[in-house]
Amino acid sequence: MLARVFEEAGLPTTSIVLIKEHAERVKPPRALFVPFPFGFALGKPDDPPFQHRVLAAALDLFGAGAAPVLAEFPEDAGAPARMLQAKAAQAEAVNSDGDAAGEITALRGYYERWLGDHDGRTAVGLSGVPQRRFRGLVRFLESYADGEDAPYDDRPAGIELPRFLRIASDDLKAFYMEARMCQRPDDRNNDLQRWFWSETATGRLLARVAERLVADGEERSAQGIAR
Repeated sequence: MLARVFEEAGLPTTSIVLIKEHAERVKPPRALFVPFPFGFALGKPDDPPFQHRVLAAALDLFGAGAAPVLAEFPEDAGAPARMLQAKAAQAEAVNSDGDAAGEITALRGYYERWLGDHDGRTAVGLSGVPQRRFRGLVRFLESYADGEDAPYDDRPAGIELPRFLRIASDDLKAFYMEARMCQRPDDRNNDLQRWFWSETATGRLLARVAERLVADGEERSAQGIAR
């Protein structure tokens, strides 16, 4: 939407998109689809050479033909992290037990070490819920997944429930990924995504949240959560 405004003012634009289907509907003037997880538009953190290749591919679209242009970052270009659908990973799930709130407590130290090592930079924060209150957030998500409509005081005013569930899920995924990258810095490719969706209680919880969103007619929000 903003890209169109800039273009109308004579300013060419290019963008990086994580959901190809959305770009196909919106048709931005120039867009590069990247097959990476949410929060990682340039690929895995701390890999500047790869990130520069992604940026260069997006900037190269200025030399493409008439807009709209939707290009794809090549999946065989050594991407450090690729999108993995929840269902694909959960087919490999090692167990069905576990407590999401307990996981968050166990991972908090790694996450906070990640913050210290990266000058406080993090992909966590979209929902406005402090990470120290994530235990309460997962309890709310558990209630929602179980078909209940429990109140949640930390939900910002003016944000509809499907939107909040989406951005809260993004925060939880970012929290887990950054904690895991601190804990296991050598993980590559789909290791992080497969771990989250197949080995964590929160991964299974978010898949259940997505299932209820689908049942409630909110397929678009569900699609954003479970991938």
